[in-house]
Amino acid sequence: MTAPGSAFSRGARRRGLYAGSILISLAVATLLVAAFLPRLYHRPLSTVLLTLVLIALTAAIALHVRFLILARREQRETARALSTTEHEFQAIFDSALDALLILDDQGICLEANPAALILLGARRDQLVAQPISKFQPHEQENQKEDIVGRNERQGEMQVLRQDGQPLFVEYSAKSNYLPHRHFVALRDITARKSAEDQMSENLRLAESARAEADALRRTTLALTQNLSMDYVLDTLLQSLMKLIPCDSAQVLLAETQERLFLARERHSPQDDHQSAMTWNAPEHPPLMQVLSTQDSLLVGNTARQSGWSQFKGHRHFRSWLCVPLVASQSVLGLLSLGDSEADTFTGEHLRLAESLALPAAAAIQNARLYEQAEIYGTELEKHLADLERTQQALQKAEEHSVLSEDKFTKVFRASPIAFSITTVEGGRVIDVNEAFERRYGYSRDELIGRTTVEIGIWDDPEERPRMIGEIRERGCIRNHATRLRNRSGEAVETIYSAQIIHLDGQVCILAVTEDLPDRARLQALLARASSLAR
Repeated sequence: MTAPGSAFSRGARRRGLYAGSILISLAVATLLVAAFLPRLYHRPLSTVLLTLVLIALTAAIALHVRFLILARREQRETARALSTTEHEFQAIFDSALDALLILDDQGICLEANPAALILLGARRDQLVAQPISKFQPHEQENQKEDIVGRNERQGEMQVLRQDGQPLFVEYSAKSNYLPHRHFVALRDITARKSAEDQMSENLRLAESARAEADALRRTTLALTQNLSMDYVLDTLLQSLMKLIPCDSAQVLLAETQERLFLARERHSPQDDHQSAMTWNAPEHPPLMQVLSTQDSLLVGNTARQSGWSQFKGHRHFRSWLCVPLVASQSVLGLLSLGDSEADTFTGEHLRLAESLALPAAAAIQNARLYEQAEIYGTELEKHLADLERTQQALQKAEEHSVLSEDKFTKVFRASPIAFSITTVEGGRVIDVNEAFERRYGYSRDELIGRTTVEIGIWDDPEERPRMIGEIRERGCIRNHATRLRNRSGEAVETIYSAQIIHLDGQVCILAVTEDLPDRARLQALLARASSLAR
């Protein structure tokens, strides 16, 4: 924008120049007239003419002097304006965040700002006076003509830093902004692309984590909905193959510390191989490694695994992943996943399998306890039925004041639960059955005639007098949890039931002892036994 004062000065100079030119023209015309018309040189007239000429020349000189002064002033103002503009341009050029380059027609860098030096990782002497092609890959060297040969151009391209590292940039080029001068602006988009890629990766990880958490939640819920071992194993493998695609997934359960059996297996439609049913771990080092260390194992390429061809049931796998199922610091078994393609499984797959192994081990342990409780409950119900029949027989005998020794002996001897008959006074052993001998490790002959104190069968010797008092008061005792000792001195958790009987004129105690089950099952069974007793 032009300042108003500058416009006024230029107008005044133009008017002064016109006036001076007119005066000089008039003075010249007067002199010419005086020169060609001698008759005009009469003294009065000539004096007037000379005076006018001198006045005109003086005015013209004054105007031209003023013009020169104004012109000099304008020149200084113009010089200051140009200097200011140059400094402003240089400041903008140097402080610009984008890399700015000035090239000649041959693509030689004439000037570069600090951002360009940083972007290209070069010193000033390594960039200025150097061809721009030095910083372009060979396949993009022809792009120099695109930059300097067109009016304006924008786009993306790859450049090479001074150290050879490639860099993607946006560029904007303007050719011939001055004759034979070309301007190029570069902007680093690697950071933007990295941010976009990182954002995409974060979104992928977040979605993966959400899907994983949802799958683990559903799997854990499914594993706790049913305590049947078949249901637990089927649910486990179904969930596992959804999280980790593979050709085969197996659950191997431990029979002993070194022996495993195939509890359940699931195949993809493409896999028709038959698996082994049992494994002796020392014969298969990968299995033994997982069992002994309780650490997971990922084999990316089994072709590089020594001895893999001898791995029974796993020879056809080229990728293998194995995770231990650990509960209460003991290995219950292994999760085994195999695939016919090498390098199928990743560290992420291993992490997913380990996450699933935690609830799976707990579910398998609960299923085992449930099965054991079911078996024990069935046996205990049988024993309770035997006890009930025995009690009924004793009751009938007492009612008739006659004890059928033959009938009682048959029930006493054949019962699968431990029976003993001791005297109330002194606790002397009258008889025991075979189940008692097996349970406590004593033979019948070494017990008969001895007292329970001599034998040391009570873990707490004071407990028998307390039970005798309760039996005298109530006539019987039912399902009392106590501790007895076997022949080797080992304490045995026991359910103790007893009732007073009369045998050969003696007041005796008929006692029944059995293993103590888990608390929840015990409460249910004891409640049933109590109802049966009533």
